Amino acid sequence: MSEKETGRLEAFSDGVFAVAITLLILNIKIPGIDLPASQLPDDSRNGLWHVLLEEWPMLAAYVTSFATIGVMWLNHHRMFTHIKRTNTPLMLLNLLLLLFIVFVPVPTALLAEYLVRLDLHTAAVLYGGTFFLTACCFNILWRYASYDNRLLGENVDSHSVETISRQYLFGPMLYLIIFAVAWVNTLACIILSFILALFFALPGPSLRTLSEKVEIQDKKEA
Repeated sequence: MSEKETGRLEAFSDGVFAVAITLLILNIKIPGIDLPASQLPDDSRNGLWHVLLEEWPMLAAYVTSFATIGVMWLNHHRMFTHIKRTNTPLMLLNLLLLLFIVFVPVPTALLAEYLVRLDLHTAAVLYGGTFFLTACCFNILWRYASYDNRLLGENVDSHSVETISRQYLFGPMLYLIIFAVAWVNTLACIILSFILALFFALPGPSLRTLSEKVEIQDKKEA
């Protein structure tokens, strides 16, 4: 069985993804948590439920960012089922990707604060721009590793690799559209980001095919 060299890189990356997702929850503030019990809102239609409903921007930003980071982690895992070897440039490119991943809680917190101000778009622009740059790093990482099968496993179907590269190219293009939308409509930015996260949760046919080939090859080598 051929030795896979990316174990430490994947473990470190998983830890950073976990930290980024955990930091998102810190943006959620429970209304009145610092108040004495006598001043807490009543648990009634016009009390606590009303206060919680007023926090919908915070929850919307949290769910969208959680879904996006989660899907990026999923695709990072899928990518490294094909990448078998590592070198210094690959590790640096992976660090660049993680730099943007762990930064996501910052624009998420800003978006939660400014989502109700539909006339202010700076937070949405920062939010969309962060995901656009993250998608670019994702593509650069894959293209570096897959160029001429530089760091992929042996006997990988080059046609499938080229098809996956074309599929990944849609990421920056679609996030660039969301970045442009963020300049004019904050709510549309977060809705499109959530839809795009759901879209990228599903692998394309070529990615599934290559994954199946890798699993079969690994079983033969075992």
